[in-house]
Amino acid sequence: MLRARDTLVVRWVDRLGRNYSDVCDTIREFMRRGVVIKTVINRMTFDGNTTDPMHQAVRDALIAFMAASAQAQAEATKAAQRVGIDHKRRTAPNAYLGRKPSYDRATLDRVLSALSSASAPSLSTIARAESLTKQTVHRIKADPQAAEAALVAWGL
Repeated sequence: MLRARDTLVVRWVDRLGRNYSDVCDTIREFMRRGVVIKTVINRMTFDGNTTDPMHQAVRDALIAFMAASAQAQAEATKAAQRVGIDHKRRTAPNAYLGRKPSYDRATLDRVLSALSSASAPSLSTIARAESLTKQTVHRIKADPQAAEAALVAWGL
């Protein structure tokens, strides 16, 4: 809903996308639309008003550097998280159980029953009826044993 002459204030450029190219594309698209982007952490301002080729080159280099830094930080955080999880699983196998299931035993039984019926409703219909996401129902359908194992691990 941002329009020309609007200002978008973000904590840091990594909030504007999932990876380097996504962040760069988002910033450039906003600048093409005339939106000014300001970052809180380093007080940078990006806009598309400059016509000087040298200023544009410096601006684009800063955008690329900041987006690359944001992606490197995100990857380092993910790697550290993975190392921590793997360490915890090796040293105390029952300490890290993964994400708690969004369903209980009765819900799982109803979903499996609906999926196995002769005229099985759509995943969306089952998800709505059980107050689950379609993705959760899809995961249960794809691997019912893993769904059961998650309940057992969590003692549900």
